[in-house]
Amino acid sequence: MTVTIVETRPLARAITGGVDTHADVHVAAALDPVGGLLGVAEFPATAAGYARLLGWLGGFGPVCLVGIEGTGSYGAGLARHIAAAGIRVVEVDRSDRQDRRRAGKSDPLDAVSAARAALSGRAAGMPKGRDGQVEAIRALMVAKRSARSERIQTINQARALVITGPDDLRARFARHAPAELVAELAALRPRPGSMIRYHTLLSLRELGRRVAFLDGQLQRLDELIVPLVTARAPGLLCLYGVGHDTAAKLLIAAGDHPERLRSEAAWAHLCATAPIPASSGKVTRHRLNPGGDRQANHALYRIVITRMSLAPPPPPPAPTSTGAAKKACPRRRSSAASSVTSPARSTPTCAQAPADAQTPGGGLAP
Repeated sequence: MTVTIVETRPLARAITGGVDTHADVHVAAALDPVGGLLGVAEFPATAAGYARLLGWLGGFGPVCLVGIEGTGSYGAGLARHIAAAGIRVVEVDRSDRQDRRRAGKSDPLDAVSAARAALSGRAAGMPKGRDGQVEAIRALMVAKRSARSERIQTINQARALVITGPDDLRARFARHAPAELVAELAALRPRPGSMIRYHTLLSLRELGRRVAFLDGQLQRLDELIVPLVTARAPGLLCLYGVGHDTAAKLLIAAGDHPERLRSEAAWAHLCATAPIPASSGKVTRHRLNPGGDRQANHALYRIVITRMSLAPPPPPPAPTSTGAAKKACPRRRSSAASSVTSPARSTPTCAQAPADAQTPGGGLAP
């Protein structure tokens, strides 16, 4: 009689990791397939620390999934490192407030919570890819946004000084357009005399020169941003009312990998233009999503306002049988623009828009 001995070896268990990220250190936790805690460890937030963290997780078995909290800030480098190793990364929001109140708050607890959120499927969103042209556009737009804000603030400060300054300065500069005001202030050559007037003129001159410097900085940034946006989304710029600024904002919202947005509905929710249920009892209603990417929402608003301002006037209301006028159809909301600029739209139709309509626009790559 022949006896066959079959040796059974335990299958390798898939490991799920969770990371609570900080500026200097990252705290990682490892879970087995049934949610059992295998260990918690702390690693420095450096390239060597990323490699040690991934090696530590791999010591428990093959790593199949890692949930990272803060993939858009402190965890951006770690998310890139783990994704480059071929491991799926999901973005995890901070733990629920009730859970924190009940179980407490600490870095190890946050790491375990991130791992459990990834393992259960509660956290399933892919983080934005920060490894392409869109990341370069985002970096340039950060500098442009702050320069534009500082320019507006400086002009307002100059106007306030003019209004509260001596009467002759108010009569000279009060009704100037911004460009004329900046040019005249930057060219001032104050002469000593009245102490208040002299130092007010000195301050106005420095403010004017600051605005002139910011104008040059904005022009240089535009020279870098426009070619990147045009190369990334040429079809998007063909949409009526879409310009480079708005296109850049929508590209940043979608990220370098827009395929992570599964549908137009997901894109609308991201841009805060999708209605969400707000019903209770016998009342059935919806409201707009107050969350989402506010910059993308503002970009869609600019597209809609541009189209509405240049659209032909609506036809007069038709009279009813009683002589009362029918209520005119309301104009389209920003949800329509979110549908037009959705990444799911693959072939947008080019439309010739006037030059001024192209200035404030934006949209998504087809």
